[in-house]
Amino acid sequence: MKRYLLLGLLLAPAIGCGGGQTRTSGAARGDTLSERQRDSILAQSRIPGATGVGKAMRVADSTSARVRAADSVAP
Repeated sequence: MKRYLLLGLLLAPAIGCGGGQTRTSGAARGDTLSERQRDSILAQSRIPGATGVGKAMRVADSTSARVRAADSVAP
């Protein structure tokens, strides 16, 4: 039991300090495509489930259009 406690106490600082550089985006450093462009390319691929990405993009576009229309009508 003491061995596990000692191991935990030694590994905790190593895990906490070992993160390295963090990035806010999951994209590669030289990537010039926007998230929408990547999703569009994915939706057109033959990967299983890719059609769901395309449908989700169409639904999001439709919802955004409705919100814009409602905002333009509101006083």
